Amino acid sequence: MFKHRNAFSWNPKHWQLGSYWMLLAGLGFAIMGAFVKAGAARFSASELVFYRSAFGFLMIAAIVCWQGKPIKTPLFAMQMRRAGVGFTALLLFFYAIAHLPLATAITLNYTSPMFLALLSPWLLRAELPLSRRQRQWLNACVIGGFAGVCLLLQPAFQSNQLLAGGIGLLSGIGAAFAYVHVKQLGLEGEPDWRTVFYFTLLCTIASGCWMLIDHMTALRWQDLPLLCGLGLSATFSQLALTRAYRTGNTLTVASLAYSTVVFATLIGVIIWGETLSAHEITGMLLIVAFGILSARNSR
Repeated sequence: MFKHRNAFSWNPKHWQLGSYWMLLAGLGFAIMGAFVKAGAARFSASELVFYRSAFGFLMIAAIVCWQGKPIKTPLFAMQMRRAGVGFTALLLFFYAIAHLPLATAITLNYTSPMFLALLSPWLLRAELPLSRRQRQWLNACVIGGFAGVCLLLQPAFQSNQLLAGGIGLLSGIGAAFAYVHVKQLGLEGEPDWRTVFYFTLLCTIASGCWMLIDHMTALRWQDLPLLCGLGLSATFSQLALTRAYRTGNTLTVASLAYSTVVFATLIGVIIWGETLSAHEITGMLLIVAFGILSARNSR
C-alpha cells in the first residue's frame, strides 16, 4: 500500500524522539489560541481562520520559492483529501465553539486521539508493529489523557445543544481522519513542508470565500503584529504536528496532543490572570502523567 516508506519511522528510537515534536506543536497551538482570543474582539471566526491560513501559506510559499523546492507531488489526491478533511474538521470545530461553551467544544474536539486509537489498527496496520500489551497501554493512555481533559475543562451540555454537540464530536472524528492522512503521507515519503503547503493553500482559498460571504473587517497597521503572530504560531504548529505524526509513534503522539490543553491553561493563568481550582490542577496532572507513560511505553 505504501510504496515510498520513510525508514526513519520504523526505528523505535526515532519513534521516541519524533513523538516529542507533538509537545512543541502543543505549545504552538496554545500560543495560537492566545492570539485567537486576543483577536476575537475585533475579527470574526472566518477572518481568523483566513489570516491563520494565509500568513502560513505565504511563509511556506516564500521558503519554497527561495530554496527552489518542487511543489508537484505524485500524491496530489491524498494531499487534497488531507487538506479537505482537515479544513472540514476546522469548520465543524468553529461551529461548535459558536454554539457551545468553549470548554465543551474543546473537549469534544479533543476526542480525536481516542478515535485515532480506534482507527489505527485498520488504517495504519503496517505502521504499528507493537505487541498487544503495548497497544493496550497506549490506548489506556489516550483514554486517561482524555479523562484529564474532561476534568480540566468540565464540559457541560444543555438540552438544546445536542445538534451542536454532535457537530463538535464530528470535528474530533474529522481531525482523527486528518491525522491518519498525515501519517500516511509521511510513510509515503512526503516532506512536512509540502503537506503543510497544500493544507494552508486549500484553507486559505476556502476560508477566504467564507470570509467574503460572512464578514470583512478593515485592517489597520496595529493589527499586523497580532495576525503575523497568529499565522507564525499556526504554521510552526502544523509543521511540528506533521513531523510528529511522520516520525513518531501514532498513539504516543495522540496522547501528547493533550498537552495543548495544559499549555493553553497555563497561558491563561500567566497572561489573563485566570485561576485554577483543585479539579483543574488534577486534570492537568493526569494529562501530563498519561503523556509521560505513553512516551515511555513506546520505547
